[in-house]
Amino acid sequence: MDVHAIDHLELYVEDAEETAAHLRDAYGFTVRGRGGPDTGLGNCRTVLLRQRDIALLVTSALPGGHPAGEYVDRHGDGVAVIGLEVDDADAAFSEAVERGAVPTAPPTVLGAAGNRVAFASVLGFGDVEHRFTSREARGAPFAPGLIEESGPAAPARTALFETVDHIAVCLPAGELEHAVRHYQEVFGFAQTFEERIVVGHQAMDSKVVQSASEKVTLTLIEPDITRELGQIDAFVSAHGGAGVQHVAFLTGDITRAVRSASDRGARFLSTPAAYYDTLTERVGDLSVPVAELRELNVLADRDSSGAMFQIFSESRHPRRTLFYELIERRGARTFGSNNIKALYEAVERQHALSDSTAPSA
Repeated sequence: MDVHAIDHLELYVEDAEETAAHLRDAYGFTVRGRGGPDTGLGNCRTVLLRQRDIALLVTSALPGGHPAGEYVDRHGDGVAVIGLEVDDADAAFSEAVERGAVPTAPPTVLGAAGNRVAFASVLGFGDVEHRFTSREARGAPFAPGLIEESGPAAPARTALFETVDHIAVCLPAGELEHAVRHYQEVFGFAQTFEERIVVGHQAMDSKVVQSASEKVTLTLIEPDITRELGQIDAFVSAHGGAGVQHVAFLTGDITRAVRSASDRGARFLSTPAAYYDTLTERVGDLSVPVAELRELNVLADRDSSGAMFQIFSESRHPRRTLFYELIERRGARTFGSNNIKALYEAVERQHALSDSTAPSA
């Protein structure tokens, strides 16, 4: 099968309106539609958000039963569905199941001729589904007959993000090799990168799988349980199994995006001051002044193809699981391996601060 791109992501959350409002206010997404029992969607409320090539559904369950309710009870708020753009959702579904995928939702066709949209889902990892999505026409309604769309698209020049750069997935120890084979054999992805990362007494192994189009990239990570327990172990424990640790949004201007999102109320992890003292020595001259990177807590790295800049948001979730990354690529194709230590230290500080301010029992 040919997987062309990420069509959409769906988050299952406790409160769809609250989460959608945060994504709108802090990260510049535009509300483009809503769905619920009144639109034929079932026992849930869904908000459709868009920004450039990114489409997000934010869904919460209503009384009466919906998969979002069970997902949130088990995992907390998180990415529950990764929509994959394909030519024919029905054919992709059949092919995936024949190759060993577990079906979760049979093919469904919505809309009238010329604007038809087809969905069909299989299990990806943990409780996260892959929803094959095919559309007869670009610009057609997202889910005709189920989501009532409204509101104009935001001007492209005001967008902070362009597309989803990659999705980071935390796996329980021992599941990495199986997950890689699953994506190769079922979805036709290729492994494009691997590395072992050691931070102090902790260690993790990571492999990257990517669609042939290079527009769907998953970074799969498992902890080394022979070493000291770390943040990957903590995520898997808090989340209740494999899940999406973070979604990386690609931006064409990292400093503009961080300033704008910060002004809107987004909160990002801080970086140790010493990180910037040797930054030029480690990565060479950069097009963004080090003083500006220091001011904004933006990390920088370089590989053989070029430079990259990235920053990570604080997790807003009580389980301290899902968060977001903003990334700008200036040629670089990797994922900022040299910044992992700084990220880990920043997350540890956030956890320590959260623990110190939590009410005692």
